[in-house]
Amino acid sequence: MNADGLLWMTLALPAACAAACLALRDPGTVLTFVRLAGAAAAAYLGLVACVVFKTGVLSGAGDWLVLDALSAFHALVLSWVFGASSVYAGSYFGAELREGSLNARDIRRFGALWFGAMASMTATLVCGNLGLMWVSMEATTLLTAFLICIHVRPLSLEAMWKYLIVCSVGVAFAFMGTLLVGSAAQRLSLGSMDMLLWSRLRPAAAGLDPATMKLAFIFILVGYGTKAGLAPMHSWLPDAHSQAPAPVSALFSGFMLSAGMYCILRFIPLTEAALGGAGWSLRLLAGMGTLSILVAAVFIAFQQDAKRLLAFSSVEHIGVIALGFGLGGVGTFAALWHTLNHAAAKTLAFHSAGALGQGRGTNSLKAFAGSLRAASPWGQGLFWGLLVLIGVAPFAVFMSELMVLKAAADAGAYWTLALFLLGTGIIFVGVLRHAVDAAWGEPPAMPSAARPEPHPEVPGVTQRLLVWAPLALLLLLGVWLPDWLGTAIARAAEVVGGAR
Repeated sequence: MNADGLLWMTLALPAACAAACLALRDPGTVLTFVRLAGAAAAAYLGLVACVVFKTGVLSGAGDWLVLDALSAFHALVLSWVFGASSVYAGSYFGAELREGSLNARDIRRFGALWFGAMASMTATLVCGNLGLMWVSMEATTLLTAFLICIHVRPLSLEAMWKYLIVCSVGVAFAFMGTLLVGSAAQRLSLGSMDMLLWSRLRPAAAGLDPATMKLAFIFILVGYGTKAGLAPMHSWLPDAHSQAPAPVSALFSGFMLSAGMYCILRFIPLTEAALGGAGWSLRLLAGMGTLSILVAAVFIAFQQDAKRLLAFSSVEHIGVIALGFGLGGVGTFAALWHTLNHAAAKTLAFHSAGALGQGRGTNSLKAFAGSLRAASPWGQGLFWGLLVLIGVAPFAVFMSELMVLKAAADAGAYWTLALFLLGTGIIFVGVLRHAVDAAWGEPPAMPSAARPEPHPEVPGVTQRLLVWAPLALLLLLGVWLPDWLGTAIARAAEVVGGAR
């Protein structure tokens, strides 16, 4: 199959799966299909990404579809998060179906939206036209909004509308930024169909109008930064994560936030080339990343809901990623590595919190007390997931955060380094307290109506794989980064460029 076929198939496969979910009548069959087809679609996307690292950039449709090292790396992250969450979703919603919390129509709607979300996220990565990338990102907003309220409740509806309104306003800012990039490109000798093609803009970016590009990047940073969950535009994130079903929360935090950051990255080399490599856009991104870490530190210690705790953890980690990119140099490599590490750790944590919450009938951290002593794989997953997320050595999150610190020291950004240590230190202490309580605390008396735990619908082998596979990966990457992965990350970092 040629490059055109490979790229079109990445979009057609999840779209066909979405249609199949609507056509299937039996809800149990739909959930089985979600597990198997979701894993297959994720595996295919991952294989196509590997082709890029082996043979080079894939392009089709006149460069309107492009998969380069940067988008291929993010495709690998998406394949991990979506594949694991699809397997988990089949069992998670199976319990809801048997208890009558969801009906056949709800399950079909979930399946269609789930694969539709994958199609739109994949399109965000493979669209070589900045305008179509914006369209794809807006499509993720519309499709994932209805995933938040699969369970129609007042709080979930409120979270859905908050997410829809805040992110739509943010994406509107991104639209203005994209238009301004097109305006800045008027000075270039590009045809009207090529003005927003990244492959055409990148070589000629030094000729873009500097003042217009400055304004464009501000709109881009605010717009896509809203979708990425950067502070202070993160207000939608805690509500959406806490009210969405656990597989959806994992997809949100594990990849969708990174997709917003990916969109910002596409504009950094254009802006820096237009401004002569002064680092202006990088300083803005680093400042917003540092602010996100500090905002998360203020709120995270006081959270009593496990999923809201993980949501503010996402604000922290997207801040770490933004700071790494903003520092440039080795920080760019560290930020990409941290993107992968955070995706694996946060997927594990949300899966574990969701299963525990389903078993106890609440997401309250107090209700999770003693979950590690109960020898539940999900209790173990939540405990170790929280430790990984706060940067306990020798897991990979610790290593990528250490590399961000090195980048700050190399750049002489000592105030930034101090604020980073302050924020992450506060978060370390606050989350560690919650992790210890959840692991060894005294469990509260359970009401008779509470659902039993462990989660009975997940087979023992699958349950343990969903917990121990990401933990093993995070430990492995913490002590040994394979050459092929290090090379893939380095090639993705080269695409971002934009060094100080």
